[in-house]
Amino acid sequence: DVHVESLGAPMANPNEHAEGMMGEHAEKEYADFEARVKRTIYIDHLSPVVTRQVIRAALSQCAHVVSVEFVENYTIPYDIPAAALVELDDESQARSAVDLMRDFPFIIGGMPRPVRASLARPEMFPDRPSPPGSKMEFLWLKQGDPEYDGMSKLKSLAKRQEAENMALIKNILEEEKELAAQQQIMLDANYYKYDLLENIVQNGTVKNLAGHYRVNLFDG
Repeated sequence: DVHVESLGAPMANPNEHAEGMMGEHAEKEYADFEARVKRTIYIDHLSPVVTRQVIRAALSQCAHVVSVEFVENYTIPYDIPAAALVELDDESQARSAVDLMRDFPFIIGGMPRPVRASLARPEMFPDRPSPPGSKMEFLWLKQGDPEYDGMSKLKSLAKRQEAENMALIKNILEEEKELAAQQQIMLDANYYKYDLLENIVQNGTVKNLAGHYRVNLFDG
């Protein structure tokens, strides 16, 4: 006779359990990311002098800003912002902010070029997680491969775009410098006028003129 002993249910594979936990975590992480995308707007055409505080103040009339992340432009040697991802409280505020900036000239930082705004997209985030179940593959190309010519064209296009970006940035910086000088002249002129009026009031000139022309300064 052959004795067969029942061992019960088979033991669970610990690797499968760990993979399941990781999969659940990845799904939750990506769901949270998608929710963040929906409540975030993308703003470009920013002035190089714009700061996070300036953006918060500009949007305070229609939304509460949770965070501001400037988008780096790695094609130029200048550390200046040109665009930003702005996270708001919820999706409704994001849509309202975009509608407002589309319907009205929305100038941030005093620059005479209104910024543009749109709802954010996942590919705009440098820290975006990979979608659950996705895989990344890398392939080295050499001359003669079918994809080699296409990549060479993209490389040439990127170099040309870099040169165009440099020319544009230099032009923007010159405009910023000229505008700053004009604004400083206006500020100095206004300060001079207010300082002149204050001196006239303090030294009694206004009172003497009022007495001469019999004007009651306190009437009313």
